[in-house]
Amino acid sequence: MKPWHAVLAAADDSLHQALGRFGRFRILLVVDAERRLLGTVTDGDVRRALLRGETMDAPLARIMNPHPRTIPLNTPRSAALTMMKSLDIYQLPVVDQGVVVDLLILSDMVELTGERPNWTVILAGGQGKRLRPLTEHLPKPMLTVGGQPILETIVQELAAHGLRRLYLAVNYKAEIIKRHFGDGGRFGVEIRYLEENEPLGTAGPLGLLPERPVDPLLVMNGDVLTKADFGQLLAFHESRAAGATVGVRLFEMEVPYGVLEFEGDRVSAIVEKPVQPFKVSAGIYALDPAVLPERPVPLDMPDLLRGVIASGGTVTGFPIHEYWIDIGRPPEFRQAAADFDALFVGS
Repeated sequence: MKPWHAVLAAADDSLHQALGRFGRFRILLVVDAERRLLGTVTDGDVRRALLRGETMDAPLARIMNPHPRTIPLNTPRSAALTMMKSLDIYQLPVVDQGVVVDLLILSDMVELTGERPNWTVILAGGQGKRLRPLTEHLPKPMLTVGGQPILETIVQELAAHGLRRLYLAVNYKAEIIKRHFGDGGRFGVEIRYLEENEPLGTAGPLGLLPERPVDPLLVMNGDVLTKADFGQLLAFHESRAAGATVGVRLFEMEVPYGVLEFEGDRVSAIVEKPVQPFKVSAGIYALDPAVLPERPVPLDMPDLLRGVIASGGTVTGFPIHEYWIDIGRPPEFRQAAADFDALFVGS
Protein backbone atom coordinates (compact mmCIF):
# COMPACT_ATOMS: atom_id res chain seq x y z
CA MET A 1 0.00 0.00 0.00
CA LYS A 2 1.31 3.44 -0.95
CA PRO A 3 1.56 6.02 1.87
CA TRP A 4 -1.17 8.24 0.45
CA HIS A 5 -3.64 5.34 0.51
CA ALA A 6 -3.93 5.99 4.25
CA VAL A 7 -5.83 9.24 3.60
CA LEU A 8 -8.58 7.60 1.53
CA ALA A 9 -11.94 7.89 3.29
CA ALA A 10 -15.61 7.19 2.65
CA ALA A 11 -18.29 9.86 2.45
CA ASP A 12 -20.14 8.44 5.46
CA ASP A 13 -17.03 8.32 7.69
CA SER A 14 -17.36 10.72 10.58
CA LEU A 15 -14.96 13.56 11.10
CA HIS A 16 -13.89 11.91 14.34
CA GLN A 17 -13.10 8.65 12.51
CA ALA A 18 -11.13 10.31 9.74
CA LEU A 19 -9.08 13.01 11.46
CA GLY A 20 -6.50 10.56 12.76
CA ARG A 21 -5.57 9.75 9.16
CA PHE A 22 -4.51 13.26 8.18
CA GLY A 23 -0.86 12.52 8.95
CA ARG A 24 1.75 14.51 7.08
CA PHE A 25 -0.49 14.82 4.04
CA ARG A 26 -2.93 17.17 5.84
CA ILE A 27 -5.76 16.08 3.55
CA LEU A 28 -8.42 13.37 3.22
CA LEU A 29 -9.46 12.02 -0.17
CA VAL A 30 -13.13 11.09 -0.06
CA VAL A 31 -13.76 8.29 -2.55
CA ASP A 32 -16.39 5.70 -3.46
CA ALA A 33 -15.88 1.94 -3.63
CA GLU A 34 -14.11 2.23 -7.01
CA ARG A 35 -11.84 4.97 -5.64
CA ARG A 36 -13.52 7.67 -7.71
CA LEU A 37 -12.85 11.03 -6.09
CA LEU A 38 -15.95 12.56 -4.50
CA GLY A 39 -14.23 15.39 -2.67
CA THR A 40 -11.39 16.40 -0.37
CA VAL A 41 -11.16 17.51 3.25
CA THR A 42 -8.30 19.79 4.30
CA ASP A 43 -7.40 21.53 7.54
CA GLY A 44 -9.27 24.58 6.32
CA ASP A 45 -12.39 22.58 5.57
CA VAL A 46 -12.37 21.14 9.10
CA ARG A 47 -11.90 24.55 10.68
CA ARG A 48 -14.71 26.07 8.63
CA ALA A 49 -17.03 23.16 9.48
CA LEU A 50 -16.43 23.49 13.20
CA LEU A 51 -16.94 27.26 13.03
CA ARG A 52 -20.33 26.80 11.41
CA GLY A 53 -21.39 24.36 14.16
CA GLU A 54 -20.67 20.90 12.76
CA THR A 55 -19.76 18.27 15.38
CA MET A 56 -17.08 15.58 15.30
CA ASP A 57 -19.82 13.09 14.39
CA ALA A 58 -20.59 14.90 11.14
CA PRO A 59 -20.08 12.75 8.02
CA LEU A 60 -17.33 13.83 5.63
CA ALA A 61 -19.96 14.29 2.93
CA ARG A 62 -21.12 17.42 4.78
CA ILE A 63 -17.59 18.77 5.27
CA MET A 64 -15.74 17.93 2.08
CA ASN A 65 -15.09 20.19 -0.87
CA PRO A 66 -16.99 18.42 -3.67
CA HIS A 67 -15.11 20.29 -6.42
CA PRO A 68 -11.42 20.02 -5.53
CA ARG A 69 -8.53 20.93 -7.77
CA THR A 70 -7.07 17.87 -9.51
CA ILE A 71 -4.71 17.09 -12.36
CA PRO A 72 -4.98 14.27 -14.89
CA LEU A 73 -2.59 11.36 -14.96
CA ASN A 74 0.59 12.00 -17.03
CA THR A 75 0.62 15.75 -16.38
CA PRO A 76 4.33 16.81 -16.19
CA ARG A 77 5.43 17.29 -12.59
CA SER A 78 6.83 20.72 -13.45
CA ALA A 79 3.37 21.82 -14.64
CA ALA A 80 1.80 20.45 -11.45
CA LEU A 81 4.32 22.34 -9.34
CA THR A 82 3.59 25.55 -11.23
CA MET A 83 -0.16 25.07 -10.69
CA MET A 84 0.24 24.41 -6.96
CA LYS A 85 2.40 27.48 -6.44
CA SER A 86 0.17 29.76 -8.50
CA LEU A 87 -3.00 28.61 -6.67
CA ASP A 88 -1.30 28.42 -3.27
CA ILE A 89 -2.38 24.83 -2.68
CA TYR A 90 -0.31 22.24 -0.87
CA GLN A 91 -1.88 18.95 -1.99
CA LEU A 92 -3.01 17.95 -5.45
CA PRO A 93 -4.81 14.67 -6.27
CA VAL A 94 -3.88 12.96 -9.53
CA VAL A 95 -6.83 11.31 -11.27
CA ASP A 96 -7.35 9.02 -14.22
CA GLN A 97 -10.95 9.32 -15.48
CA GLY A 98 -11.99 10.41 -12.03
CA VAL A 99 -10.17 7.62 -10.17
CA VAL A 100 -7.47 8.70 -7.70
CA VAL A 101 -4.06 7.32 -8.73
CA ASP A 102 -1.64 9.54 -6.83
CA LEU A 103 -1.34 12.49 -4.46
CA LEU A 104 1.24 15.24 -4.92
CA ILE A 105 2.50 17.15 -1.90
CA LEU A 106 4.04 20.58 -2.46
CA SER A 107 6.65 20.27 0.29
CA ASP A 108 7.95 17.03 -1.25
CA MET A 109 8.13 18.54 -4.72
CA VAL A 110 9.87 21.74 -3.61
CA GLU A 111 12.42 19.71 -1.68
CA LEU A 112 13.21 17.73 -4.80
CA THR A 113 13.26 20.71 -7.11
CA GLY A 114 14.66 23.51 -4.97
CA GLU A 115 15.34 26.61 -7.01
CA ARG A 116 18.92 27.14 -8.15
CA PRO A 117 20.53 30.55 -8.57
CA ASN A 118 22.06 29.69 -11.96
CA TRP A 119 20.78 31.24 -15.14
CA THR A 120 20.33 29.08 -18.25
CA VAL A 121 20.72 30.23 -21.84
CA ILE A 122 18.80 28.18 -24.40
CA LEU A 123 20.07 28.66 -27.94
CA ALA A 124 16.86 28.90 -29.97
CA GLY A 125 17.84 31.08 -32.92
CA GLY A 126 18.79 28.54 -35.59
CA GLN A 127 16.96 28.11 -38.88
CA GLY A 128 16.75 24.30 -38.81
CA LYS A 129 17.54 23.97 -42.51
CA ARG A 130 17.94 20.18 -42.31
CA LEU A 131 14.34 19.88 -41.14
CA ARG A 132 12.76 21.80 -44.00
CA PRO A 133 9.96 22.03 -45.02
CA LEU A 134 8.89 21.65 -41.37
CA THR A 135 10.86 24.76 -40.42
CA GLU A 136 9.73 27.00 -43.26
CA HIS A 137 7.04 28.51 -41.05
CA LEU A 138 8.24 27.58 -37.54
CA PRO A 139 11.60 27.88 -35.79
CA LYS A 140 13.02 24.42 -35.06
CA PRO A 141 12.57 24.63 -31.25
CA MET A 142 8.84 25.22 -31.79
CA LEU A 143 8.28 22.00 -33.75
CA THR A 144 5.81 19.79 -31.94
CA VAL A 145 6.97 16.58 -30.27
CA GLY A 146 4.60 14.84 -27.88
CA GLY A 147 1.87 17.42 -28.40
CA GLN A 148 3.92 20.48 -27.45
CA PRO A 149 6.92 22.45 -28.76
CA ILE A 150 10.37 20.94 -28.19
CA LEU A 151 11.36 24.15 -26.41
CA GLU A 152 8.45 23.85 -23.98
CA THR A 153 9.63 20.39 -22.92
CA ILE A 154 13.14 21.77 -22.40
CA VAL A 155 11.76 24.57 -20.23
CA GLN A 156 9.76 22.06 -18.18
CA GLU A 157 12.80 19.82 -17.66
CA LEU A 158 14.93 22.76 -16.54
CA ALA A 159 12.23 23.94 -14.15
CA ALA A 160 11.94 20.44 -12.70
CA HIS A 161 15.65 20.66 -11.83
CA GLY A 162 15.21 24.03 -10.14
CA LEU A 163 16.54 26.07 -13.08
CA ARG A 164 13.87 28.72 -13.46
CA ARG A 165 15.82 31.74 -14.65
CA LEU A 166 16.10 31.46 -18.41
CA TYR A 167 17.39 33.45 -21.34
CA LEU A 168 16.18 32.43 -24.79
CA ALA A 169 18.61 33.42 -27.55
CA VAL A 170 16.37 34.02 -30.55
CA ASN A 171 16.76 35.08 -34.18
CA TYR A 172 14.88 33.10 -36.84
CA LYS A 173 11.12 33.72 -36.47
CA ALA A 174 11.75 35.01 -32.96
CA GLU A 175 8.27 36.48 -32.65
CA ILE A 176 6.72 32.99 -32.60
CA ILE A 177 8.85 31.95 -29.63
CA LYS A 178 8.27 35.22 -27.77
CA ARG A 179 4.52 35.06 -28.31
CA HIS A 180 4.33 31.50 -26.98
CA PHE A 181 6.52 31.92 -23.89
CA GLY A 182 6.13 35.57 -22.94
CA ASP A 183 7.80 36.26 -19.62
CA GLY A 184 7.59 32.57 -18.65
CA GLY A 185 5.09 33.12 -15.86
CA ARG A 186 2.60 30.51 -17.00
CA PHE A 187 5.42 27.95 -17.10
CA GLY A 188 6.64 28.74 -13.59
CA VAL A 189 9.88 30.32 -14.80
CA GLU A 190 11.34 33.75 -15.54
CA ILE A 191 12.21 34.24 -19.21
CA ARG A 192 14.24 37.00 -20.80
CA TYR A 193 15.37 37.24 -24.40
CA LEU A 194 18.71 37.67 -26.13
CA GLU A 195 17.77 38.96 -29.58
CA GLU A 196 20.30 38.42 -32.35
CA ASN A 197 20.16 40.95 -35.19
CA GLU A 198 22.27 38.50 -37.16
CA PRO A 199 23.18 34.85 -36.53
CA LEU A 200 25.90 34.78 -33.88
CA GLY A 201 26.63 31.06 -33.68
CA THR A 202 26.39 28.88 -30.60
CA ALA A 203 28.48 31.07 -28.26
CA GLY A 204 28.16 34.58 -29.70
CA PRO A 205 24.71 35.22 -28.17
CA LEU A 206 26.28 35.00 -24.70
CA GLY A 207 27.80 38.39 -25.41
CA LEU A 208 24.25 39.81 -25.36
CA LEU A 209 23.79 39.06 -21.66
CA PRO A 210 22.94 42.37 -19.97
CA GLU A 211 25.32 41.61 -17.11
CA ARG A 212 27.84 38.95 -16.23
CA PRO A 213 26.23 36.33 -14.00
CA VAL A 214 27.59 35.57 -10.55
CA ASP A 215 27.10 31.81 -10.71
CA PRO A 216 28.08 29.33 -13.43
CA LEU A 217 25.89 29.60 -16.49
CA LEU A 218 24.16 26.59 -18.03
CA VAL A 219 23.94 26.76 -21.83
CA MET A 220 22.10 24.30 -24.03
CA ASN A 221 20.90 23.92 -27.57
CA GLY A 222 17.21 24.46 -28.16
CA ASP A 223 16.78 21.24 -30.14
CA VAL A 224 18.01 18.75 -27.51
CA LEU A 225 15.60 16.55 -25.59
CA THR A 226 17.24 14.89 -22.61
CA LYS A 227 16.65 13.50 -19.14
CA ALA A 228 20.14 14.62 -18.07
CA ASP A 229 20.57 15.71 -14.47
CA PHE A 230 21.42 19.39 -14.91
CA GLY A 231 22.00 19.83 -11.19
CA GLN A 232 24.64 17.10 -11.18
CA LEU A 233 26.33 18.69 -14.19
CA LEU A 234 26.56 22.05 -12.42
CA ALA A 235 27.79 20.41 -9.21
CA PHE A 236 30.46 18.53 -11.19
CA HIS A 237 31.52 21.76 -12.90
CA GLU A 238 31.90 23.63 -9.63
CA SER A 239 33.74 20.74 -7.95
CA ARG A 240 36.39 20.85 -10.69
CA ALA A 241 36.77 24.66 -10.58
CA ALA A 242 36.59 24.48 -14.37
CA GLY A 243 36.34 27.31 -16.83
CA ALA A 244 33.92 25.21 -18.85
CA THR A 245 32.27 21.81 -18.66
CA VAL A 246 30.94 20.02 -21.71
CA GLY A 247 28.13 17.51 -21.53
CA VAL A 248 29.57 14.44 -23.24
CA ARG A 249 27.68 11.78 -25.13
CA LEU A 250 29.12 8.48 -26.35
CA PHE A 251 28.50 8.14 -30.08
CA GLU A 252 29.22 4.85 -31.81
CA MET A 253 29.79 4.56 -35.53
CA GLU A 254 29.85 1.25 -37.38
CA VAL A 255 32.36 0.86 -40.19
CA PRO A 256 30.31 -0.93 -42.89
CA TYR A 257 33.24 -3.03 -44.11
CA GLY A 258 35.61 -5.72 -42.94
CA VAL A 259 38.60 -3.83 -41.52
CA LEU A 260 42.04 -5.32 -42.05
CA GLU A 261 44.77 -5.23 -39.44
CA PHE A 262 48.36 -5.55 -40.61
CA GLU A 263 51.76 -6.53 -39.34
CA GLY A 264 53.97 -5.06 -42.03
CA ASP A 265 52.38 -6.17 -45.28
CA ARG A 266 50.82 -9.29 -43.75
CA VAL A 267 47.15 -9.29 -42.80
CA SER A 268 47.04 -10.34 -39.15
CA ALA A 269 43.30 -10.03 -38.53
CA ILE A 270 40.03 -9.13 -40.16
CA VAL A 271 37.43 -7.33 -38.06
CA GLU A 272 33.98 -7.38 -39.63
CA LYS A 273 32.06 -4.09 -39.36
CA PRO A 274 33.76 -2.82 -36.20
CA VAL A 275 32.07 -0.18 -34.06
CA GLN A 276 34.16 2.86 -33.25
CA PRO A 277 33.22 4.86 -30.13
CA PHE A 278 33.56 8.66 -30.04
CA LYS A 279 32.93 11.13 -27.25
CA VAL A 280 30.89 13.99 -28.70
CA SER A 281 29.46 17.22 -27.35
CA ALA A 282 25.86 16.86 -26.21
CA GLY A 283 25.13 20.56 -26.76
CA ILE A 284 24.92 21.22 -23.01
CA TYR A 285 27.55 23.31 -21.21
CA ALA A 286 28.35 24.86 -17.84
CA LEU A 287 30.45 28.00 -18.15
CA ASP A 288 32.26 30.04 -15.55
CA PRO A 289 31.25 33.70 -15.90
CA ALA A 290 34.90 34.67 -16.55
CA VAL A 291 34.99 32.82 -19.89
CA LEU A 292 31.90 34.46 -21.40
CA PRO A 293 32.39 36.75 -24.41
CA GLU A 294 32.22 40.42 -23.50
CA ARG A 295 30.36 41.49 -26.64
CA PRO A 296 28.10 39.88 -29.23
CA VAL A 297 30.34 38.70 -32.06
CA PRO A 298 29.92 35.60 -34.25
CA LEU A 299 31.42 32.77 -32.19
CA ASP A 300 30.79 29.04 -32.00
CA MET A 301 31.10 27.03 -28.81
CA PRO A 302 34.10 24.96 -29.98
CA ASP A 303 36.03 28.20 -30.54
CA LEU A 304 35.08 29.49 -27.09
CA LEU A 305 36.27 26.21 -25.55
CA ARG A 306 39.51 26.31 -27.52
CA GLY A 307 40.06 29.80 -26.18
CA VAL A 308 39.62 28.60 -22.61
CA ILE A 309 42.19 25.84 -23.19
CA ALA A 310 44.61 28.19 -24.95
CA SER A 311 44.48 30.64 -22.03
CA GLY A 312 45.40 27.90 -19.55
CA GLY A 313 41.89 27.30 -18.29
CA THR A 314 40.31 23.91 -17.61
CA VAL A 315 37.64 22.34 -19.78
CA THR A 316 36.10 19.21 -18.27
CA GLY A 317 33.67 16.66 -19.65
CA PHE A 318 30.54 15.43 -17.88
CA PRO A 319 29.18 12.13 -19.25
CA ILE A 320 25.46 12.12 -19.98
CA HIS A 321 24.20 8.55 -19.81
CA GLU A 322 20.53 9.46 -19.54
CA TYR A 323 18.21 9.77 -22.52
CA TRP A 324 19.46 12.33 -25.03
CA ILE A 325 18.56 13.11 -28.62
CA ASP A 326 19.54 15.99 -30.91
CA ILE A 327 16.56 16.77 -33.12
CA GLY A 328 18.50 18.06 -36.09
CA ARG A 329 17.30 15.77 -38.88
CA PRO A 330 14.02 14.05 -39.82
CA PRO A 331 15.07 10.59 -38.46
CA GLU A 332 15.82 12.05 -35.01
CA PHE A 333 12.61 14.08 -35.11
CA ARG A 334 10.62 10.90 -35.73
CA GLN A 335 12.55 9.01 -33.05
CA ALA A 336 11.92 11.73 -30.45
CA ALA A 337 8.20 11.59 -31.22
CA ALA A 338 8.23 7.81 -30.72
CA ASP A 339 10.15 8.09 -27.43
CA PHE A 340 8.30 11.03 -25.90
CA ASP A 341 5.40 9.48 -24.02
CA ALA A 342 7.51 6.85 -22.26
CA LEU A 343 10.13 9.36 -21.12
CA PHE A 344 8.63 12.79 -20.66
CA VAL A 345 4.93 12.39 -19.90
CA GLY A 346 4.33 12.44 -16.16
CA SER A 347 8.01 13.00 -15.36
